[in-house]
Amino acid sequence: MQVVIEWIYTSPKGKTTVFQSQEISAEEAVLLAEDIEKTGRAKQILFVDQHDSSWTVKELKSYLKGIETEPHNITIYFDGGFDWEQKTAGLGCVIYYDQSGKSYRLRKNASVRGLTSNNEAEYAALHFCLQELEILGAHHLPIRILGDSRVVINHLNEEWPAIEENLYSWANKIEAKMDTLGLQPQYELISRKSNGEADRLATQAISGIEIIATSER
Repeated sequence: MQVVIEWIYTSPKGKTTVFQSQEISAEEAVLLAEDIEKTGRAKQILFVDQHDSSWTVKELKSYLKGIETEPHNITIYFDGGFDWEQKTAGLGCVIYYDQSGKSYRLRKNASVRGLTSNNEAEYAALHFCLQELEILGAHHLPIRILGDSRVVINHLNEEWPAIEENLYSWANKIEAKMDTLGLQPQYELISRKSNGEADRLATQAISGIEIIATSER
């Protein structure tokens, strides 16, 4: 989770002013707040998350302690591909996350039949990633979702409408899964080059190469 630190500073002569940090990770914010508290001149320290919710130092420490053994700091890269000749879709999923003081990377793909287009494969790939998050036990957390599909990202960001009925159906499935898991997504459109890892997984799936791997970073 990313937060902004806001604190009221009181000078030795009793002058007060408000300072605000740039957006940083919650873990780093707590460490900085502890240093600020040591000065004895911080009248109040609050953390503001990406949803404009405010946290005290005690509340944020408690939150971080509660999620320490669960997957958190989650970033998803997804990509879908479709082979018109084989009528086969390839789904690529890369998930970066922290758990119990360590950082991990999960890579997985899947070959799927029954889809009809590359756009549908992109939606299916994201839904595939959410299924993997559910298996990991991730829930009630903010997550970053990165992909190179303008259709998927702009629709889920509510910037574009989904006109095709099957794509609208996939979007509903994704949003329903988010709600079930209590996830708060932040969608980001990236270049195809930046999404190379998920793209390779999708291509390998179409070629019949199955990848399932989790490694420590």
